[in-house]
Amino acid sequence: MSWVILTGRQGDLDQAATPHKVITSRDYLAHPALFRGQRPKVINLSNSYAYQSRGYYASLLASSRGHKVIPSVETMIDLSARKLYENALPELEQVLNRCRKEIGGAFPPVVSIFFGIGPNKAWDRFARLLFDWFRAPALEVAIAEGEWATIRRIGFLPLARIKAEEKSRFIAGLEAYTSRQWRDRKTRAPARYTFATLIDPQEELPPSTVGSLRHWSRIAEKMGVEVEPISRKDLPRLANYDALFIRETTSISNHTYRFARRAEQEGMPVIDDPLSMIRCTNKVYLNELMLFNRVPVPPTVMITGPGDLERAADTLGFPLVLKIPDSAFSRGVKKAENLAELKALATRWLEGSDLLIAQKFLPTEFDWRIGVLGGEPLFAVQYLMAKKHWQIVNHERRGKPDEGGFRAFTLQEAPLEVVDIAVRAARCIGGGLYGVDLKETADGIYVIEVNDNPNLDHGCEDSGERDEVWRRLTRWFVDRLERQGR
Repeated sequence: MSWVILTGRQGDLDQAATPHKVITSRDYLAHPALFRGQRPKVINLSNSYAYQSRGYYASLLASSRGHKVIPSVETMIDLSARKLYENALPELEQVLNRCRKEIGGAFPPVVSIFFGIGPNKAWDRFARLLFDWFRAPALEVAIAEGEWATIRRIGFLPLARIKAEEKSRFIAGLEAYTSRQWRDRKTRAPARYTFATLIDPQEELPPSTVGSLRHWSRIAEKMGVEVEPISRKDLPRLANYDALFIRETTSISNHTYRFARRAEQEGMPVIDDPLSMIRCTNKVYLNELMLFNRVPVPPTVMITGPGDLERAADTLGFPLVLKIPDSAFSRGVKKAENLAELKALATRWLEGSDLLIAQKFLPTEFDWRIGVLGGEPLFAVQYLMAKKHWQIVNHERRGKPDEGGFRAFTLQEAPLEVVDIAVRAARCIGGGLYGVDLKETADGIYVIEVNDNPNLDHGCEDSGERDEVWRRLTRWFVDRLERQGR
């Protein structure tokens, strides 16, 4: 059973209006064994969410029974008093006023939002943001009109108070909210878990292709797991899922971090987790962390201003590599051949970043990439340098980025010291999925970077260990869910 709808009274919602099970909150509370062995997702449409009301207890006990529920008790408390939700108002009012022109120049005194959907498309941005802040089936927003419209009140809209002419819109919102993607109708047994996979089909260099994720979904299905794609617009629906795998390039300044934070707040296992994002996306932090834990890294000089450039040149020699702390896919990483090039590049980059790092140039024909999951090695590949270039990706060519090839290895075939250093580096970050880049030189092995969002593609990173890579990834999530008693 996927969904259960709770109502205040029998007849509040016609069973024929939805394919999902409809029962009263009283029956749900009175029969704790009613869905034993099942993990339904509960939509609580009780007539009151007041503290210690039947609706309040329905959501409270749903969480204790391992059932996902909206609205949560936290949302009920947040909306119980204006002072508890006033921190959301500046962002909501800003988006509301941006919608003024599309809405028609004036706002109604009250607007109803059902499952993050407004009366028409003009309300989309505001409705989605409202549902992001307060995941509730039906919300009523009172608006004070003016040159800058303000929000007077946000409150729950009980099913019994929804106007007859809006009931069809509510039912449509319910249907949209409970709909699914990537569903295989031939699945013989219901999935135990459903994992959300955040993707952007338009991304130029995604960490996993859609084809690779479909391959994973076929393997995960055999393990009782359904894998479904979501996009950046699906943040309000994230709590519908059991776990989150982020397969967009991550940044703490975009929506990927917000998804990770929301998943963490919901108690969902997530790759990449917010702390790993913070730690891995900044090369200054990574360098300090590796040094503190005695993990070998290339000789490095911190650049805090023009006065450090000659020191970097004297310490590292030329050519050297200059890096912006927050960059990905070889962007923001340049080679300086002399002091003039270093000064010109650093002067430009210091306008946007207070810190840069310079590292000794270590020329190699390839970089090792060791995947580490849960503190244990997952895969081993060599990324070859792009043709006539010193990095694995050449962004300086016209057109699409030029990538070098790869060579795959089993973990047993990879050098033991390379794997050991990679695992040590990843364990400094956390227990998620990481891709550790290393250079193997005559002077030793050095960690260049630890990626919180490593590439994982069928036919490349999984070539050595085959489908065991995807099975272990699935088990990582499942193990954590089972430890939570879900």
